Amino acid sequence: MMRYIKYLFLAAVGFCLMILALANRQMVGIKLLPEELATYLGQPISYELPLFVVIFAGIVLGLLIGFVWEWLREHKHRTEARAQRREKEKLERQVKGMRAEKAQGQDEVLALLDGASA
Repeated sequence: MMRYIKYLFLAAVGFCLMILALANRQMVGIKLLPEELATYLGQPISYELPLFVVIFAGIVLGLLIGFVWEWLREHKHRTEARAQRREKEKLERQVKGMRAEKAQGQDEVLALLDGASA
């Protein structure tokens, strides 16, 4: 059921984006540099694009900046999780070693039963 709701939501978003694109087809000029700075470089860098392309590019650029910002912000959490995982694996190896040492002097059947109960 949730899958159908998800597909319905995605279809509604796609429909809204299509309507937005159709309503904003007029061409707009985009200048990458101010005119004063562009004169020093030789020629102004500008493009004529449909308005919906500019809107969608702004949305995509905003999402990318947000994802990168969040990835950088969470770096310390990923580092801490990695260190805790290494510590857990180290402790598990120590426990296995201690169990092996304890089981050396025991009968094989008793060592297997002791390992199964822990």
